[in-house]
This record gives sequence, C-alpha cells and structure tokens, in this order.
Amino acid sequence: MAIIKSLFIFILAGLCEIGGGYMVWLWLKEEKPIWYGLIGGLVLALYGIVATWQTENFGRVYATYGGVFIVLALFWAWKVDGFKPDKWDVIGASIALIGACIIIYMPRQAS
Repeated sequence: MAIIKSLFIFILAGLCEIGGGYMVWLWLKEEKPIWYGLIGGLVLALYGIVATWQTENFGRVYATYGGVFIVLALFWAWKVDGFKPDKWDVIGASIALIGACIIIYMPRQAS
C-alpha cells in the first residue's frame, strides 16, 4: 500500500508541475491572458508542496521524480498537446521509470 500511495503522490506532483508549467507556457508562448500564468505559478508552487508528502529523503525523491516526470511529460504531450510519442520515446521513458523505481523502492540495509 505504501508504494501505491507513493506513486499517487509522484503522479499528483507531476500533474501539478506539468499542468502549471503548461499554463505558463500558454501565457508566454501562445499569448493567453495573464491569469493563465498566475494560476500556472500557483499550481507550480503546489507541486513543491505535494513533493514533500513523500517519506524518503529529498535526493532520492527528486531523483525518482525525474523518471516519473519523463513519463508524465510524454503522456501530457500526447493527450493534451497532440504530440505522438514514438517507440524511442516509449523505450526511453520505460528505462527512466524502471531506474526511478529501483532508486526509491528497492530495499536497503540500515546504515
């Protein structure tokens, strides 16, 4: 159950970072109203809070989050922005996600 909760937190954090960043992107690059940027900034700040809900240390959480972010960014681009990932995107994201899961979920000996 702890792994499912952790994965949920990673996904929620990723959606906050990508969603907030996307809103800022739309404001600055697609000339959307300023409120897109303001809401995007707030959602990005929420990302920083959500990430602290993980129980591991900062370095391990953020290293793992990098792999999760890659997968979520490709999924967001595919579903929201019309980008179609190719097989190399999928292979690379899979490798990153496997590495991320090894970093955070493998048992460790007490030091």
